[in-house]
Amino acid sequence: MNGRSAVRLERLREAIRRSGTLPLAEAATLCEVSEMTVRRDIAASNGAIVSFGGHLVMADNPQFAAAYNLDAQKDRYARAKQRLCEAAAAMIEEGDTVFVDCGTTLMPLCALLPREMNVTIVTYALNVANAFSQREMPNMRLVVLGGLYYAASDSFGGQDVTTSIRRLGINKALISAAGVHADKGASCFHFHEVAPKQAAIEHAARRILVADESKLDVMRAAFFADLSDFDTLLTTGDPGRTWRDSMSDSDASNVEVV
Repeated sequence: MNGRSAVRLERLREAIRRSGTLPLAEAATLCEVSEMTVRRDIAASNGAIVSFGGHLVMADNPQFAAAYNLDAQKDRYARAKQRLCEAAAAMIEEGDTVFVDCGTTLMPLCALLPREMNVTIVTYALNVANAFSQREMPNMRLVVLGGLYYAASDSFGGQDVTTSIRRLGINKALISAAGVHADKGASCFHFHEVAPKQAAIEHAARRILVADESKLDVMRAAFFADLSDFDTLLTTGDPGRTWRDSMSDSDASNVEVV
């Protein structure tokens, strides 16, 4: 990195810290260079600044974090995710058809259902499908929704996925989220997850949002549902109780903290 690039990066950092985000075009004007030069400077910033939807943000800003690493998420809030899945498993009944969302939040569920349970699991997540396929559950049916594979979330997307969801009679949809905000609703990192989530929410008899305490009061880029679209919201810990208590009585009535 040359000296002029370092000066521009510091100017960008100051501007982003003041406003939270900075449009790429404004960044180029501020630095009196082309947008391509700004992109090169960012590439040399060792990941401190990232380009997200045409805007520059600091990579460590939890409200606008653009990257999701599936492996890095596996051990985050592991105990909270275990409690969430225990609560979710208690809601599943004999004969149910259950939609299980992608990500790592719902992975503990795979080991919690009784071996003899008569249940149909529907998922577009390869990690979830693999985990259930290794269970010796003679009365389980596993429906894996295929399409274009996205390695970032270990899941499939596309019209085939959403069309298949609409054809199924889903009793319960277990939906995960990367961000849950009382006013801005539920959101995720990846836009290809939005359509499957929305299709499951639309067609399921009961919609359950499952999100540990680290997801509360957070907004991610891809909005997919208002909190009122869910019959139940499962979350965890003292932060979950504080968040629930800050809501109106009508909104808080559907929040369960485990």
